[in-house]
Amino acid sequence: MTALIDDVRCEALFVSWLQRSHEPTAENIREAVHATVDRFGEAGCAERVAQEFGEHPDCAIGRMRWARNAVHLAFAV
Repeated sequence: MTALIDDVRCEALFVSWLQRSHEPTAENIREAVHATVDRFGEAGCAERVAQEFGEHPDCAIGRMRWARNAVHLAFAV
């Protein structure tokens, strides 16, 4: 169950407005994830991730790597 929640959070952060260059805090990351899931839903986030990987695979890889690391830090228990 935790892996699925992490996947949704990563996808949400990936498609959110938040950028690595903003040097976001854990609070910023959590807010962006919740707002993006509220806006697009879980399926909508996944669709947008797939679209980005299809259109810009070279950039998408780095963004997803950042999103995964950021989510793990922001939602660590």
